[in-house]
Amino acid sequence: MLRTRFTDLVGCSLPLQLAAMPGVGTPELVAAVADAGGLAMIGLPLVPTALVAETLDELARRSRGAIGMNFLMPFFDREVLDVAATRARVIEFFYGDPDRELVRDARAGGALVSWQVGSPEEARAAVDAGCDLVVAQGDEAGGHVRGDLGLLLTLARVLDAVDVPVIAAGGIGDARQVAAALAAGASAVRVGTRFIAASESGAHPEYVRAVLAASAEDSTLTRAFAVGWDAPHRVLRSCIDAAQAFPADLVGEVNWGGTTIPVARFSVFSPDVDTSGEIAAMALYAGRSVDAVREVKPARDIVAELIGGAEALLRAAASTIGAR
Repeated sequence: MLRTRFTDLVGCSLPLQLAAMPGVGTPELVAAVADAGGLAMIGLPLVPTALVAETLDELARRSRGAIGMNFLMPFFDREVLDVAATRARVIEFFYGDPDRELVRDARAGGALVSWQVGSPEEARAAVDAGCDLVVAQGDEAGGHVRGDLGLLLTLARVLDAVDVPVIAAGGIGDARQVAAALAAGASAVRVGTRFIAASESGAHPEYVRAVLAASAEDSTLTRAFAVGWDAPHRVLRSCIDAAQAFPADLVGEVNWGGTTIPVARFSVFSPDVDTSGEIAAMALYAGRSVDAVREVKPARDIVAELIGGAEALLRAAASTIGAR
């Protein structure tokens, strides 16, 4: 198996992190990736504290694997952090300036702390704030995007800037991309879009079908879905066109944290299985790696394909170089 600084630090067997994808990342998906040997992240923004605690306790019963929780800083709730830090293996922050006090509080609860960054300057700030590891995100990533450069350049700059394990994120959806990131110096890879089509995914069936039919060229970086959070994000171009053509201000409803919430046109909400309305006109987040998503399969099989394939490719490459 591929042992790295990441696997040694986090205590999992594979150098793979499931990206936090609210709505898509069900407890079933998170537990499946953790059981397969990866670090599985869950994201629960705007969810009441008691329900967060209940969900993390359920995950602890479901899996003995490594499970972490992601915090989107525009929706940060300190009370939730206090609950999560005592239950999650890793606490991860995203989209805000690294904060020494938050890192200290998360570590005080017993968790390792990560910050997802888009530049070497932000990576250094995260390490200076006390983070144990960082995620270097390239602009190929689906969902909200922090940096404005491609993954390999971002990764190289972050690796030169810090001396903690670095996870590569953005556009990674097949074994060749996993191998490339690890060969470039990443200690692990972060994968999101590929798991939208996992059997355990919570994505709405129409969302899954759109991802299966899409190519890398269909993934576009935009600020279109800015209601609730105005920041750059990557979605399928088709959902922008559908939202622009939709005649009403509300496109549907989503059940989130036990509450039914109306979904405004160009809202930040992405459709899960409990969403109703004009699904095609909602935020269908997808990275450039959508090119590799061609069928629905169990999460464990996706993990095995990505890591097993990457290990074989790296072994073959080492053999070829050694023979020269």
